Amino acid sequence: MKIIVPMAGMGKRMRPHTLTVPKPLIPVAGKPIVQKIIEDLAKVCGTGIEEVAFIIGPSFGAAVEKELVAVANKLGAKGSIYYQQEPLGTAHAIMCAKESLDGNCLVVFADTLFKADFTLDRSKDAIIWVQKVADPSPFGVIKVNDQNIITDFIEKPQHFVSDLAIIGIYYFRDGLNLRSELQYLLDNDLKEQGEYQLTNALENMKQKGLKFEPGQVTEWLDCGNKNSTVFTNSRMLHFMHAANEKMVDDTVTCDNGLIIQPSLIGKNVKIKGSIVGPNAYIADNCTIENSIVSNCMIQNNTTIKMAVIDNAMIGSFVQYVGEAKDLSIGDYTTVI
Repeated sequence: MKIIVPMAGMGKRMRPHTLTVPKPLIPVAGKPIVQKIIEDLAKVCGTGIEEVAFIIGPSFGAAVEKELVAVANKLGAKGSIYYQQEPLGTAHAIMCAKESLDGNCLVVFADTLFKADFTLDRSKDAIIWVQKVADPSPFGVIKVNDQNIITDFIEKPQHFVSDLAIIGIYYFRDGLNLRSELQYLLDNDLKEQGEYQLTNALENMKQKGLKFEPGQVTEWLDCGNKNSTVFTNSRMLHFMHAANEKMVDDTVTCDNGLIIQPSLIGKNVKIKGSIVGPNAYIADNCTIENSIVSNCMIQNNTTIKMAVIDNAMIGSFVQYVGEAKDLSIGDYTTVI
């Protein structure tokens, strides 16, 4: 099995956090988004993850590339790095890793976390995972027939045709077939809304007799912007707590304070006269003093004093003194 991960986007909706860290490497509930995705996919795939191919922007840098390769290596897989030089659509992004498109392939876009209880059936021609949504207009959606076979792909419908949104996870039994159809779009300059769209390749494959079936996840969690990422963090913490995972590191000191679960507290965190949680992720080497923090993500080496913080996403090496209820602060910031 090959896992293809297009992640070259700039993550503009997540600024200021993506000014210093690519969005897929932002830690949620203790792990970078992309690492959590790959680990969850490995669970549903079973054994045999051969390679994880990451498609990144050319400016991501050597440190990011090393971290991504390490994510693949932890699963016993080869990590490969490919570059998308310009944003020309989902089909173009996947084709940047064309050398890895063969055999069984999973394509996953790196802003989707999920909870699932299934084992991938590799005998199927293709599977596209979907979830019902209240507003399907921002998504690609599918329609199915009475045999639960996908009949139509519609990209960002302006009028209601289906509420089954494609969540960004695709399985193909034959990666070379996918590669051929993507190449056809590029060779013939077949664009939609100015970009090469994966859904167009899927439509061509369907017309040639390939059977696409929908897959379902228990829960679909988006990391597209700050608010959705904070919510996703809280759900992941609930999953961890329900599974009886260790949530508070042994090096944490709590002086006249209270930790309300579910909360994940990292190494060498100092809590003084504060209430932390519920739904708080506090990374390593942070200090929380005379504050109340809940529903938040606070990254490494950050100090929070005399603050009331909720629905917050705060980067690394931040110094914050004051009062607020809804924050989004990037790395290396001081607010007094």
